[in-house]
Formats: sequence, structure tokens, C-alpha cells
Amino acid sequence: MRIVIGADHGGVRLKAEIIRFLEGQGNEVRNMGVDTEGSVDYPDIASRTCGEYGRGGYDFGILVCGTGLGVSIAANKIAGIRCGQVFDPYTARKARAHNNANFIAFGGRVSYATPVTELISVFMKTEVEGGRHERRVRKLAELEKRMSDSGARDPDTPGSEPKASGTSGSGSRTVPGPAAVSRLKTGS
Repeated sequence: MRIVIGADHGGVRLKAEIIRFLEGQGNEVRNMGVDTEGSVDYPDIASRTCGEYGRGGYDFGILVCGTGLGVSIAANKIAGIRCGQVFDPYTARKARAHNNANFIAFGGRVSYATPVTELISVFMKTEVEGGRHERRVRKLAELEKRMSDSGARDPDTPGSEPKASGTSGSGSRTVPGPAAVSRLKTGS
């Protein structure tokens, strides 16, 4: 298999372990960096690695940061990327079988009960199930396109808040993001 991998400073050691494992299994691995523990920004690593994947010729990609959260969030902002953060054999299987994930993410500072290399093996051996899961993956692609075409922005990102007129004060209001909506629903 051909696999592309990238990590920020929090994932350098785990990335090196993953590369040794994959190459030892006869896979071709493209390392998109970084290879030192000097601070870098995980969105840049996710963008560069997913961009390389998008050029074609790869079976899947792997991203690593301190927690696995940042790189997976960043990757999922990129059109056509379905990145699943994997924690155990169950999530490794489901990421591939149900979500047809083309990237998986790990945390270099996370303690896993199952070795990451084993989780990668589970992911690689799992077939995409199709059927109702294919329909759902297709809906994800449609949602991605619809949001892109509408010019929708992430309301939790500073400077990208959609505004609506007709309110007091400055004449505009911020549309609440998911966290604010959740607080409204729960009353917390």
C-alpha cells in the first residue's frame, strides 16, 4: 500500500514508530514531516499531508498531533477528506467499514490500550461495507458540497461569524455556534 503521513511536533515520535512499522510490512510511506520537536501548527501539517493525498496514488493517510484532535478537525475541513480519530480496534474497524475514512488520526501524547501499529493493521485489513454506509458517506459528500456552495462559515471561528441585521446595539448579531446552541438546549 501507499500511505502518506504527517505529524506536528507532538506526534514526531509516534510518527517515526508508525513509519518503521509500515515500511517493515512492505508499504511505501511518504513522510510529509515534521521530524523535529520544534513547535509547528497542526493545521499546516494536515493541509500539506491532505494536499499530497489529493494528488492521488495513495491508499490512505495518517495524521498525528499531541491528541489527534487538532489534525483530525483540520483534515475534515478539507474537501474530500474523511478523517477518523482511532482509539481502539472497534473504532479502527468502523472508521473504514462504515465511514470509508481515507485518513486516520492519532495522538502522540495519548496512552493507547492497544498499540497504534495494531490499530493501523486493523484499519488496513478492514473492507468498506457499502450499503447503507455508502449512502451515508455520499450524504457527507453532499453536505460538504452544499456548505461549500452556500459560502457557509464556521461560526466558532473568529472573524467568520455570519451577521444578521435588525437587532439592537450595533445592528447585527452573531449567529451562535454549536457550543452556544448546546448550552442553550441544556440550560448550562
